[in-house]
Amino acid sequence: MILVAVMLAFLPVVIDMTVLHVAVPTLTQSLGASSTQVLWIIDIYPLLMAGLLVPMGTLADRIGNRKVLLAGLLIFGIASVAAAFSQSAPMLIIARVLLALGGSMIVPCVLGIIRRTFENDSERGTALGLWGMVGSAGAALGPLIGGGLLEHFWWGSVFLINVPVLLLVAPACYFLLSRAEVTTQGKWAIGQALLLIAGMISLVYAIKAGAGQSQSFEIVLAIMAFGIMMLSLFVRKQLRSGNPMLDLSLFSHPAIVAGIIMALFATGALAGVELTLAQELQYVVGKTPLEAGIFMIPIMVAAAIGGPIAGLLSKMFGLRLAASLSLLVSAVALYYLGCADFHDPGFAVPTALAVVGLTLSIALTASSIAIMGSVEAEKGGAAGSLEGTGYELGTGLGITFFGVFMASVYSRAIEIPTDIALPLAQHAYRSIGDTYLVASELSVEHGADLIAAGKVAFSAAHVTLLSVAAAMIAALAIAVYFLLAGYRPTGNAAN
Repeated sequence: MILVAVMLAFLPVVIDMTVLHVAVPTLTQSLGASSTQVLWIIDIYPLLMAGLLVPMGTLADRIGNRKVLLAGLLIFGIASVAAAFSQSAPMLIIARVLLALGGSMIVPCVLGIIRRTFENDSERGTALGLWGMVGSAGAALGPLIGGGLLEHFWWGSVFLINVPVLLLVAPACYFLLSRAEVTTQGKWAIGQALLLIAGMISLVYAIKAGAGQSQSFEIVLAIMAFGIMMLSLFVRKQLRSGNPMLDLSLFSHPAIVAGIIMALFATGALAGVELTLAQELQYVVGKTPLEAGIFMIPIMVAAAIGGPIAGLLSKMFGLRLAASLSLLVSAVALYYLGCADFHDPGFAVPTALAVVGLTLSIALTASSIAIMGSVEAEKGGAAGSLEGTGYELGTGLGITFFGVFMASVYSRAIEIPTDIALPLAQHAYRSIGDTYLVASELSVEHGADLIAAGKVAFSAAHVTLLSVAAAMIAALAIAVYFLLAGYRPTGNAAN
């Protein structure tokens, strides 16, 4: 019952990572959001969570997972209502910030509670497999839920759907979770938390701004230097403190390092690929949001069974082999999708989508098993926050880099009709969403010509993007094979 409660608590958080993917075209038109604002709306959530997860995970270890989890559920519910009724792009971005705060309190607590509840290695592997199923299926469900809601309601409904789930989950967690918890000693150092948050967000923003060329090189360099300085001060304080916020010795375990890398790169590739496919299906193929969500059902179904299968495979063949081979197979499937024709998918494209969902779900659950099997129970929150940071940072940076890379390739590939005025043409170059916005201001004939050019350019960019993702995942498979060479789980102690 405890496992069911915490998995349901995690479900709205993970759905919110991807629910906006199919809503991007509708949201862009409704709020008049620019391509930059759209990227911020999507990835402020995972990027801010990346900075908050470790402080919130260590806070949970100090005062108890139950208290932090319940507070996170309350904040997440309030933020969902605020997001649903946002009247402008900046207002929605602020609501997404509050969602990130609530989510950052939920994720490490869920993993910490699982670690403390299941001491047996075999049972913990099964529990984490089921948790991975919820995570992968929730991320895959996001586009389907978003598409179904947009078919009948306004775009804000994709956030409002969280409220009934939270009204069910919060009382369940309140009554089921034990009030008596073993916590780590010491106070929660708010100063150290602020250093980490400032450093993470500054560094990530500098990477984002530099990749998107939205700021000058000097400003990007200054922000990056500030972020590095804050993180250096944080590390220095951890090394000198008798009671550090984050136990840096966790990074001495190759299995934990492998798990974080798997979480970072696999989620980055998955988030970027899902966003790209959602736009390809709507902008280029002409599907409705619901049809695009239905098209992605193979990912959802396969991801749902990937978690339990990962636990089974790791028992049968070892975690190292299960993780590496799953990543390698997913790389092949991604490359195939990059070359596939989505206008005529046949049986092969849905099969490839299912393979991607299954194999990446296995890899992500393997990362959880590697990390949570390498720490003592009382460090479960801190370890869970590190894994969550990998997920959120990977999602945020994946969306950023994929979005920026897609825009760069798109602007080079599109051939704007010569009879379109220069200011409008410059606007249309930015992204396919901007191309559609410009087309709506033109005559029917000129608008159709511009959209046709945009579709050709986006398809070309999509091929390049998925090929790069495939190469990245293949390289990850090789790295994980070597990093997990000495992995041996132990029941109650780190190895």
